[in-house]
Amino acid sequence: MQWYWLPEYLPKFVDGIILTLQLLSISIVLGMALAIPIGLVQVTGPRWLAALARGFCTIIRGTPLLIQLWLLYYGLGALFPLVPGIRESFMWPVLRDAFPYAILAFSLSVAGYEGEVMRGAFKSVPKGELEAASAFGMSRFTRLRRIWLPRALQNVLPTLAGEFVLALKSTPLAATITVYEVYGVGSIVRQETYRTYEPLLLVAGIYVLLAAVIVLLFRWLESRVPRPV
Repeated sequence: MQWYWLPEYLPKFVDGIILTLQLLSISIVLGMALAIPIGLVQVTGPRWLAALARGFCTIIRGTPLLIQLWLLYYGLGALFPLVPGIRESFMWPVLRDAFPYAILAFSLSVAGYEGEVMRGAFKSVPKGELEAASAFGMSRFTRLRRIWLPRALQNVLPTLAGEFVLALKSTPLAATITVYEVYGVGSIVRQETYRTYEPLLLVAGIYVLLAAVIVLLFRWLESRVPRPV
């Protein structure tokens, strides 16, 4: 084992960790913002909207994330330069960058997977609690905000921890479109130093630590959330 290269590349690994956390956190926030209504409409309807939500989840869960990522970056991204005037617009610096496409792909992936998780979470909330809330005169939105959504998230916290760890382990795919997060930096090190095992071991160790942080965070959240008697 030779680690002579580590001091030189350590700042790049720090930048890679920051980029990984940005990619993961933004994707989770945007993905969950989509997953909650996707799960909810599958339970409450209307039927046509529930069918659209099921179709979206089926497509996202049934196709590899790598293909989704490439379709967005190499497919959708290749169409924007054909739009007249787009290169001179203020949007061009964003549209030509790979990071927004990675965010979009990972957010849709989170939405597709967690939409199914939230569907089960909403269905798992006892109907008696919702009926009691209605008896107290709560509106549908108030009932959702104060009873249904909190109880659904409470029931699904352990599952979300595992799902977000899987999302973390999917982030190396971003390196295929030149978003050099932790794995991407490790690939650069291997190419420039011709060291194979040491960079991979370091990358693996970083992902283990990040996954452990996610698990510990969710365990802390579970301990803070009161359980029903």
